[in-house]
Amino acid sequence: MACILHIETSTDICSVAVSQDGACIFKEEDHSGPNHAVSLGTFVDEALSFTDNHAIPFDAVAVSCGPGSYTGLRIGVSMAKGICYARNLKLIAVPTLELLCVPVLLKCLIPEEDALLCPMLDARRMEVYSQIFDRSLHEIRATQADIVDGDTYRKYLDERPVYFFGNGAAKCMDTINHPNAHLIKDIKPLAKNMQPLAEKRFFNEKFEDIAYFVPFYLKDFVAKAPRPLL
Repeated sequence: MACILHIETSTDICSVAVSQDGACIFKEEDHSGPNHAVSLGTFVDEALSFTDNHAIPFDAVAVSCGPGSYTGLRIGVSMAKGICYARNLKLIAVPTLELLCVPVLLKCLIPEEDALLCPMLDARRMEVYSQIFDRSLHEIRATQADIVDGDTYRKYLDERPVYFFGNGAAKCMDTINHPNAHLIKDIKPLAKNMQPLAEKRFFNEKFEDIAYFVPFYLKDFVAKAPRPLL
């Protein structure tokens, strides 16, 4: 099994974790606001000191690759690249919306076998960035910028239950207004939950080119979002 350093900075939360043999052996989190420039370096130093003191060699660094905050992702990816260069490690990218699904599945919060998962990241007004998965994390609909109205997810809701979560979900529920729409509260992208996704990519040798890798910023999806006619 691999030992992986995980860095998650896609939202206002800054978190770092270390996993080994499928278990989280170190974690630090700052939920107080967008303090990535202050907190991330400290958390990473603590993680590196922990593994060095226990003579645990890293195999890779996993970093959230968005969509997410431009500043947060830039800080996280820059840190991940620096560690990879300095320690000659592999770089793994973990999509933020897929990461949001991990605690939902691990906590068995979805009873229906045919249900869909719709993680959401908040944007302005009624805009969110969302993706749709089945319970096996097979992509049903790719990441999109949505201006949410009553019809945005109707074709999925008319067929089966859909569970919405993430920091963009709560504001949308009254607008979605469908009996098959369910809200799961307090689901956040955290480094400690990156392990299963990062390890899968590690063992499938799905690594990023350290020199050329860039994350998917929220702004990259704005041009694709439908706009109301004026």
